[in-house]
Amino acid sequence: MNPFIAMAADLLIAVLLVATILTCLRLSRRMAAMKSDETAMRATIGELMIATDAAERAISGLRLVVGEGDRDVSERLRAAERCASDLNARVAAGEGVIARLEQIASASRKAFAFVNEPKPNPTADALNAASLSAHAVAERAARRLGRAA
Repeated sequence: MNPFIAMAADLLIAVLLVATILTCLRLSRRMAAMKSDETAMRATIGELMIATDAAERAISGLRLVVGEGDRDVSERLRAAERCASDLNARVAAGEGVIARLEQIASASRKAFAFVNEPKPNPTADALNAASLSAHAVAERAARRLGRAA
């Protein structure tokens, strides 16, 4: 073999070894970066698990509060329905009382009108008639006297 070819082969091997060493250094750095990223990722995952647990506890608390609120609203709704039915009954009774009061007022108006209605008085009617007759006779007499004089 030719010494030039052997030297070119050795030079090529040396260049390839340097390229391999540089590639190994870059890979080592990347692996170190990935390990530090893995540590940060593990810390992030731990924090995420803690936050998830806290959220689950908060959701459980909210479910309890919603359940209590639902029961409270249901009780108040039933109480409101009872009050509404009681008020309806009282309104109906009040309307009945008002109708009876209207009947009583109407009857008392009729009775008052009947009591205050002028009653026929036959004696007064006869006296009135006699007074009118006497007045008419006096006028005729006065006219006759006034003509005769």
